[in-house]
Amino acid sequence: MEEVLIDPHKQSVAIEDGVALSLSGGGYRAMVFHVGVLYRLNEIGLLGKLKRISSVSGGSITAGVLGLLWDELQFSNGKTAKFGLLVDRIRAMADTTVDAGAVIGGIFSSLSISEKVAQSYDDVLFKGAKLRDLPDDSQNKAPRFVINATNVQSSALWRFSRPYMGDYLVGLVKDPDVSLCSAVAASSAFPPILSPMVLPIRQKVEAPPGSQLNHPPFTTQAVLSDGGVYDNLGLETTKRFKTLLVSDAGQKIAPEEDPHHDWVRHSMRILDTIDNQVRSLRKRHLIDAYKRGDHTGAFWGIRTSFSDYQLATDPLKCAIRKPAALAEVATRLERMPLKLQNQLMNWGYAICDAALRKHIAPGLQTTLDIQIADPTGFPFPDEY
Repeated sequence: MEEVLIDPHKQSVAIEDGVALSLSGGGYRAMVFHVGVLYRLNEIGLLGKLKRISSVSGGSITAGVLGLLWDELQFSNGKTAKFGLLVDRIRAMADTTVDAGAVIGGIFSSLSISEKVAQSYDDVLFKGAKLRDLPDDSQNKAPRFVINATNVQSSALWRFSRPYMGDYLVGLVKDPDVSLCSAVAASSAFPPILSPMVLPIRQKVEAPPGSQLNHPPFTTQAVLSDGGVYDNLGLETTKRFKTLLVSDAGQKIAPEEDPHHDWVRHSMRILDTIDNQVRSLRKRHLIDAYKRGDHTGAFWGIRTSFSDYQLATDPLKCAIRKPAALAEVATRLERMPLKLQNQLMNWGYAICDAALRKHIAPGLQTTLDIQIADPTGFPFPDEY
C-alpha cells in the first residue's frame, strides 16, 4: 500500500474501505488491557481482517509483539487458534520491571535510559527482530503495523513501519534498517524520564512534496519522544480508513487540592494535564466524525462504564463492575502481579465487546463478514 505523507493541518485524506485499530498508550496498563481487546476481536473473527494497527507508547509494545508473531499465528477467516502465544509473550514482559532499571542503568552505563529500555524489550520480546520482520501488507494478507513516536526536532508525528519511517517535514526512509525494539522504545519514551530516544539515520531520507526539513541534522538523526506527545490515541495514521476502532487505556487526571511546587513533580503534573486535554480533544473529534457519518466504528476506554452502552444483555455481569481501580494503575513499565494482568485483560475484553455490540451495526457486520454474538465468559474467569 503506497502512502504519501501530507501536512495534516492543511490537507485531508481520501477515505477508503477497511478497518483500522488504534491502541493508545498507558505503560504496562495499556499493554495488558489491549491484549483483552485483541482477544475479543480475534474471537469474532475481526483481528485477522484489520487493514491497519496503529499504536503509541504502551500500546506499541502489544502491537510490536502481535506484528512479530503475525505469520506464526496462522489466521483463518480472521481468527487464530494460537492467540495464547501473544498472551504468553505479553505476560513475560509484564513480569519484568523496565523503567527503574533503565534509569539506574542510564546513569551508570554508557547507554542512555531509552537505549536501556530498548535493550530490555529486545531481551524479553523481540530477540533482535527489525522492522522488516513485521508482516508484509502489500498483498492485503496482513495489516500494516504503524508504531508512532514524536519527532522532537520537527514537532511532527514520526512513523515506524515495515516499508518506511519518517515524517512529512523531514522525509521518508524506505525499508528502514531499524530494530523493532528501538521503534517501540521510541514510541514509549514518555517524558520526562524515558525521553528522548536518539535514533541515528544512516539511510537516504527521501523528500516528499512539501517537506521543509530534508537536510542535516534532521536527516542524520531523529530525536524522538513518546508517540502520545503528538497523538495519544494513535489516530493520525488511521484516518484514511472508513471504520475506526479505538482502544483507550489512558488515565483521567485526578484533581489535586495542593499540587506540588517543586519543578520535577510540578512539570509532571503539567505534562499530565496536557496529555489529558489532547486526549479529550482527539476523542471529541472522533465521536463527531462518527456522528457525521465520516467514519463508522467504535471507541472504548478503560474508564468507560458498561452501563453507558445501554445494551439489552449483560452476559458478563459488567453493570456491577467498577473500572476505576484498573484505570488508576500507574503508568509505569513495572512488574505487574498476575491477578492484575488478568483483571486488565478481562476488562479490555468486556468493554471492547460492549462497544462492538452497541456500535457495529448488523449491516456492517455483514460487510465485514463477522457476527458479534454475546460473549459466554471472560478469557480468565477466575480473575474479575
